[in-house]
Order: sequence, then C-alpha cells, then structure tokens
Amino acid sequence: MRRNPPRIRILLRRKMKRETGRHNISLSSGLFLIVATLFLSFALLFIFFQYQREKQYRIEILNTRLQGYNRYICDLWTTDTASFSRYTRRLDDEGMRVTLMNMDGEVFYDSQASDSKHLNNHLDRKEIQQAIKNGDGYDIKRSSSTMGGKWFYSATSFPEKHLIVRTSHIYDVSLATMLASDNGYLLMALAMSILLLFIYYLYMRRLKLNIRQLSIFADMAEKNQDVGNADIHFTDDELGDISRNIVGLYARLQNSEDDKTRLKRQLTQNIAHELKTPVSSIRGYLETIIDNPDMDEQTKADFMGRCYDQSGRLSNLISDITMLSKIDEASGSFTTESIDISALLEGIRNDVELQLENKKMKFLILVAPKTIVNGNQMLLYSIFRNLTDNAIAYAGEGTTITIQCPKEDSNNYWFVFSDNGTGVPEEHLPHLFERFYRVDKGRSRKLGGTGLGLAIVKNAVLIHGGTISVKIGRAGGLEFRFSLPK
Repeated sequence: MRRNPPRIRILLRRKMKRETGRHNISLSSGLFLIVATLFLSFALLFIFFQYQREKQYRIEILNTRLQGYNRYICDLWTTDTASFSRYTRRLDDEGMRVTLMNMDGEVFYDSQASDSKHLNNHLDRKEIQQAIKNGDGYDIKRSSSTMGGKWFYSATSFPEKHLIVRTSHIYDVSLATMLASDNGYLLMALAMSILLLFIYYLYMRRLKLNIRQLSIFADMAEKNQDVGNADIHFTDDELGDISRNIVGLYARLQNSEDDKTRLKRQLTQNIAHELKTPVSSIRGYLETIIDNPDMDEQTKADFMGRCYDQSGRLSNLISDITMLSKIDEASGSFTTESIDISALLEGIRNDVELQLENKKMKFLILVAPKTIVNGNQMLLYSIFRNLTDNAIAYAGEGTTITIQCPKEDSNNYWFVFSDNGTGVPEEHLPHLFERFYRVDKGRSRKLGGTGLGLAIVKNAVLIHGGTISVKIGRAGGLEFRFSLPK
C-alpha cells in the first residue's frame, strides 16, 4: 500500500488536531454541563416526588373522609333504617354512591341501582380486597361497570357484622381539581431551580473567563514572552485575585531573572576589565625588562616592584571575587557561633596598626567588652575589615576611625562605623554598595582598591539578617549604620 509522503502526513496530523480541537469541550463548559445536568435531574426528580407525595396526601385525606362516612353508614344500617335512607339520599345528591355487601363480595344494597341483586360480585375489586385484608382500602379513577364513568372508591370492612361498606365519589372536574397537586408550588420550585441554575451559570462564566486568561498567560509563559504589560484581565473575586497574584509573581520572577542575567553579564564584563588592567601592567613591565637586557638594576628593581604591587592587587581582586561568590552561592551554608565583636575589632586594629601609623590615623573602639554576636567568624571579620580598609584608603591622613554600638534591642546590636575624613559627594551614596563602583576610578586603582569591599560588607550584613545604610557623618566623613543579631 502506498504511504503518504512525510509532509502530507504532517499536514494531515495538523488538520486532525485542529478538527479535534474544535470538538473539544473546555473544562469550564464541561463542568457546567455536568453540574447543570445533575442539578436539573435532581430538581426534576424532587419536583416529581413532591408532586406524587402531595397527590397521595390529598388522596389520603379524601379516603379518610369517606372512611368516616362508611363507619357512620354502618352504624345507621344496624340501628336506624329511616336515618340510613335519608343519609344515603343526601349523599346521592352530593354525587356519592353507597354500596353494601357481605364479606364474600355479594352486593345486597346500592344507593344508585334499582335492583342490586343483579350486580356482579365485588370480591375481585381492588378496594374490597384491601378492606378484607387491612380493614379499609381505596381505588382511584376506575370505571364503573354499573354506572359508567370514573369513580373514587373507598371501602371499609366490619367482620364482626359480616359487612363491607363502600362509598364512591364520581371522578368529576371538582374531584380531579381537589386531588391535583398545587401547581403554584410546582411552578415556584421550577422557577427557583431555573434561578439557581442561572446564578451558577454566571459563576461558571466568571470561572471560564479566569481560566481563559490563565490559558493566555500560560501560553505566553511557555513562549517566554513578557507578561508584565500583557492585556490580561481577571474577575474581581477570590479566584481573580489569586490569578493576578500568580501572574504578578511570574512577572516579578521574570524581571528578576532578566535583572540577574543583566547583572551577571555586567559583572563578568567588570571582572574581565578589572583583571585585564593589572595583568596588562605586569605583562608590560616584564616585556620591557625582557626586551632590554642592559637595563640598569635600579630601573629593573623598580619595574619588578611595580609587578609585585600589581600582582598583589590581582590577588586581592581574586580574593574579593571569591568571597562574593561564596556569599551569593552558599549563603545558607555558613556556620554561626558566638563572636565577641570587641575582641574581633582589637584583632583588626593590630592587623592594620602599621597602616594607621603611616597615615597618622586613630582607631577608636567604643564597643563594650563581651558584645556577643551570633554569626560567622569569616563574614563578620570581612565586614569590619573592609570598612576599616576603605576608611584607611580614602578618609585621608590624620583622620580618626570610630566604631560604636550605641543601642541594642532584644534581637540585635546596632553598630556605627564612621570617620571624619573627606567623605564623598552625596550623589554617590546610593551607589557605594554596588559592585565595582568607584567614586574616582583612577584614584581607587592607584590606592589598590578592587571596588568590591563595600559590596562584600552589604551582602555579609544581609546574610546575618541585618540592615545597613550609609550617610555623610557630622564630622564630614562617611557614617555606616548596620545591625547584627545577638
């Protein structure tokens, strides 16, 4: 058998898919049809049940009334013949018929038959059989072989008197109306059912709208399209609020991922640029030395010293990049312990003592002994050490570095790290914690800065659950305020 070429098969599959899609019923439509069908079925069954129940109730009322007539007729038949005749004539006038028979079903009296002896045996009649078995019985809308037309029969047996009394009422319009169910109730029940179904339809319509909008959103998300400015509208209800929150969260995550991608790209470019500068300098100095073998030792030593300085700057840069990578990628893996901040600061002061002396700077620690912080030793050291190095590098000669802990609460200590140096212009303050941001790029590189120190400080504080800010101090320098947990 000849097979269709691949392209034709693809087209056929697409056509079948489209045709299938046309006949598919949406989730909301299918749910509405199922619930509506079940609801209408239940409503109709309930209405039918109530109709039959009310009809039976009315029949029972009529039968009870006729049973009362039967008992009264039995008493009159055995006690007062004249009263019996008057009473049966009155019943005749009201369209009712009285029949008397023995327990064998043989009729010996009928108020509307001239000769009761010719009447058939009634033992096979439904109401008679019920009366013999249960004491009373009835049959509704059965044709009479004697009188013609349809009648309502109610029979009562009196075994002690070997007597069965049957009262019949012609099934005319008035009786049919009396036995009929209340149409007003049925109409009201039907109207309520339709109203509830309409309300449900409105609800399902809102649900369908939300589902359709979510489907549009899912399609856009699958195609990685921007949903931030998409024309997607949800209803003003709980489901609509949840849907809007989902779309908003996705949009924020989408923007966040875009920002992360942009920042990573920018960071990579900055790192490449920052690494290129010292590497190029080292390469240039070494090439100069190699190309000039007759260079005097003093110049050669000077070039080698510059290579050493650049290699130190390169080492510091790599160290800071490594620290930031650890903070970004393994923030939850840092172990914590109780750290005495006053002791840590004393250690930092000893580490930078020579630098402080060279710049004639003072280092004041106004932190009470045994100020215990629950944190990571390495990160806490990097916070205070980077702030110190930054102040030493840029505050200026003869300035004073002050570290205080002016307040605390039940959960945190609040530290103030300040200097009375030259500071920076106020427009630079919002950017000081950005990676590779420099107020004066040439000056920063000359002083050996990597542009990552304050970024490390901020991230280390955030990992500890604290906050940090910077402003121009009263003495003119920079003032860093940050919190650390107890």
